[in-house]
Amino acid sequence: MKKVIFLTACACHLFVQAQVQPVHLRCEYLVQPVGIDAVNPRLTWQFQDERYGAVQKSYRIIVGTDSSAVVNGNGDVWDSRETLSDAMLAIYQGQQLQACTRYYWQVQIRDKDNEVRKSAVAAFETGLFNIDNWHGYWIGDGETTSGNGINVKPAPYFRKEFQTSKRIRSARAYIAVAGLYELYINGSRIGDHRLDPMYTHFDRRTLYVTYDVTAALQNGKNAIGVLLGNGWYNLQSTAVWFFHRAPWRDRPQFCLDLRITYDDGTTEIVKSDRDWTTALSPVIFNSIYTGEHYDARREQPGWNTVGFDDSKWVKAVYRQAPSQNIVAQTLHPIRNVEKIPVKTFKKINSQRYIFDLGRNISGVSQIRVKGAEGTTLRLVHSEILRKGDSVDIRNIAEHYRPTDDTDPFSTDIFILSGKGEEEFMPRFNYKGFQYVEVTSDKPVELTANSLTGWFMHSDMPPVGRVETSNPTINKLWYAANNSYLSNMFGYPTDCPHREKNGWTGDANYAVDLGLYNFDGITVYEKWLADHKDAQQPNGLLPNIIPTSGWGLDWATGPDWTGSVAIIPWAIYEFYGDSRLLHSMYDNIRRYVDWLDALSPDGICSQGLGDWVPIKSQTPQPYTTTVYYYRVVTILAKAAKLFEHKDDYEKYSALAEKIRKAFNDKYLNRETAIYHDGNQTEMSTALLWGLAPDELRQKVADNLAKRVIADNSHLDVGLLGTKAIFHALSENGYADLAYTVAAQETAPSLGYMIIKDNATTLYEDWYAIGERKESSLNHIMFGEVNAWFYKALGGIRIDPEHPGFKKFLLQPHFVEKLNEANVSYDSPRGKIVSHWTRQKKNTVNYQVTVPANSAATLILPDGYKLKKAALTSGNKVDLTMTSKGGYELPAGSYLLEITR
Repeated sequence: MKKVIFLTACACHLFVQAQVQPVHLRCEYLVQPVGIDAVNPRLTWQFQDERYGAVQKSYRIIVGTDSSAVVNGNGDVWDSRETLSDAMLAIYQGQQLQACTRYYWQVQIRDKDNEVRKSAVAAFETGLFNIDNWHGYWIGDGETTSGNGINVKPAPYFRKEFQTSKRIRSARAYIAVAGLYELYINGSRIGDHRLDPMYTHFDRRTLYVTYDVTAALQNGKNAIGVLLGNGWYNLQSTAVWFFHRAPWRDRPQFCLDLRITYDDGTTEIVKSDRDWTTALSPVIFNSIYTGEHYDARREQPGWNTVGFDDSKWVKAVYRQAPSQNIVAQTLHPIRNVEKIPVKTFKKINSQRYIFDLGRNISGVSQIRVKGAEGTTLRLVHSEILRKGDSVDIRNIAEHYRPTDDTDPFSTDIFILSGKGEEEFMPRFNYKGFQYVEVTSDKPVELTANSLTGWFMHSDMPPVGRVETSNPTINKLWYAANNSYLSNMFGYPTDCPHREKNGWTGDANYAVDLGLYNFDGITVYEKWLADHKDAQQPNGLLPNIIPTSGWGLDWATGPDWTGSVAIIPWAIYEFYGDSRLLHSMYDNIRRYVDWLDALSPDGICSQGLGDWVPIKSQTPQPYTTTVYYYRVVTILAKAAKLFEHKDDYEKYSALAEKIRKAFNDKYLNRETAIYHDGNQTEMSTALLWGLAPDELRQKVADNLAKRVIADNSHLDVGLLGTKAIFHALSENGYADLAYTVAAQETAPSLGYMIIKDNATTLYEDWYAIGERKESSLNHIMFGEVNAWFYKALGGIRIDPEHPGFKKFLLQPHFVEKLNEANVSYDSPRGKIVSHWTRQKKNTVNYQVTVPANSAATLILPDGYKLKKAALTSGNKVDLTMTSKGGYELPAGSYLLEITR
């Protein structure tokens, strides 16, 4: 056993330590959630302790309905007692939780010195749990009964006035909607979510949202208002995906309970029923796919306030519930996350203007304008501005099949009331765009400040960051993140404009990128519930989820729909939480059995293949079988985890059968070359473990030779992009992988960034300049972003210790890069891996291992650890393992590494 001891000269510097305590308490991975349906919610925390070797020896969780009692260590519903464990995730095991109840909780941990450290008190609140607890009725407007309700274009208003007679202690609004909505109380919009509720298979699962509306109510008279939009429930636009033929399609409807608790402990429920009145709104058309039209002349000021004259409105009508499965929406919501000012502005004439945001986003534009009554503005949103100042939407309107000219693609229409400065922002639509062309049928005066862009997406907390000495790498990281966020709207999509579909392949190839950069578990858990809804009895899954039925007869193989296994496994590895994987186990098993029945010889031909290849073509059964093997190995590992012995043996044998069939068919054992030896073929076989152990290095050598023969540029499609960088760096060719990643000439990802100033990733390798014919905001080629974390930062999951309880630090100090600063806020706390090349053969390496975690440092071949210290300046002993790595307990380190 070798020890390295080093004491820095700066040991006398002042070191200020933060308070030692549990922090970042979450329930179901949300902060102070309101309206959860989990009967045994998950409670998680981190440990703030900057001391060297900080650990949690035990924890105790206290849950109660009285916050003062919980502060004092008394819980009336659960006291876990001291539990000897370093786990930072606990499953609630107390008394049965009651509906519509607020619970307070605290975690106490025993630290390395046996001192008890207490967190601040956090809270969570239960929702309605099941359909029997609802009091409200499902209601809609009269257009529903007209026989043509799905084709009525104006969105409906609903309102109700009610009286409160006692002092209000608290109030919660529970609203379930088939479609989209905005909720108002006394004239104010409730909450800041956009496009609620999230898209589901509406006739199998319907989501509801809970709001704390205590502050919105007043003593005496109150008014509540609801505006409904179509969303995916009643898509009136026609495209090749046939969502206008969805089996659930109907006029939007909602069910609402407003639960008021008074100071005397009594409760009152204001519910949706036939006492509500309804009328058509100024939103004269709304399509989540194409755009929104608003006629300000039809506004009814005060419609959602007390005293409004609704005598011309009609009574709401009762509706059948869209499903019997009404469940809480428990995820990070969509929001207007970032305000984007106009970068450049051009006035063509008094009736035509061009606005450029300077970056490609998903979201909406917001315009402020004065004009005469009836003036009609058209706002066309595009990714492309052609020569001659012409916006071009042909690349994103490719799959649109309009029946007439009343629903222009990617276009909002705003008709002015003529009452001073007016403002418009779509409520029930989003787009993918950089440019907005505003035309008007009458002259209007606009300036650069007249329009603003809003970057909308699921508002997942960022958890990762990459900064290097190469600006191209930094821009590539930024662009990939922009594309990832642009395609997260309560489910992962392929693009935010042309399709907005939940393509399973795009999502499973981007999951590592997503989880290194964002706290995405809540969105993925919702989407995997969509998989449950979409799966057929025989195990078949559609290639887009959710779906109205399209995608069941094409590209349904494991290279795409393997998301059913790949994403739950990724969540387990990143979070150390097996609940999703356990929930999906039977779905994965049925899916694999379906594939097995289709592939008796072990070769799977059910799939899409290496989508959008640059040059070389890989046979579709090749890559599909690679992913067949990957999905089966995940199932075998899950079976072992959950102690399903028979399944473990069965699927381990199936995996070996697939591996043997694959190698027998495609591997030349004499040359160690797979099939034609192209980059996709060689890298996928290497990365996913199909290459025989004894030939692995030869396969890697041949891959490197092929990449060099390709002028150190990419020659892959989607599946190859996922594999190529990792296959090289994990097999001795990190410098070559970096050279490929940092290329700035075609074909490469950097070419998009440098040649075209791209701020998102493109769908096509050559979509540059006037050749843009595909989407300019696709996430599918973004895996290099995850490679930055795994290879440059070396922050890697230890498969024996999921959730970063223990992790690997395996950075590659690539020759052409002088600095890489990579951080990741893991479930256990922030990991920092920051290296700087001081001389040709010397690297200074700063590392942070969070409290209650540990790392194994593995240096690149030829490098050795010369000096080691803590950032506090104190002496540190690092122990070398039998495999040549170094064990790093929790702490912050300064290391000098040489070769």
